[in-house]
Amino acid sequence: MSQDNIVKLRSTESAHVRFDNRNRKRVPKKLELNKYDPVLRKVVKYKEVKK
Repeated sequence: MSQDNIVKLRSTESAHVRFDNRNRKRVPKKLELNKYDPVLRKVVKYKEVKK
């Protein structure tokens, strides 16, 4: 797996960070995903930030 495809996602409601893959050719925009936040114990929006 290439390190170029890995992106850092930060929760919009807490300081929790997770890493995910992104195909930069198919998805040119920054990622925004709904994921489970274990700190808050609920589903929140995660936005892509710089590594």
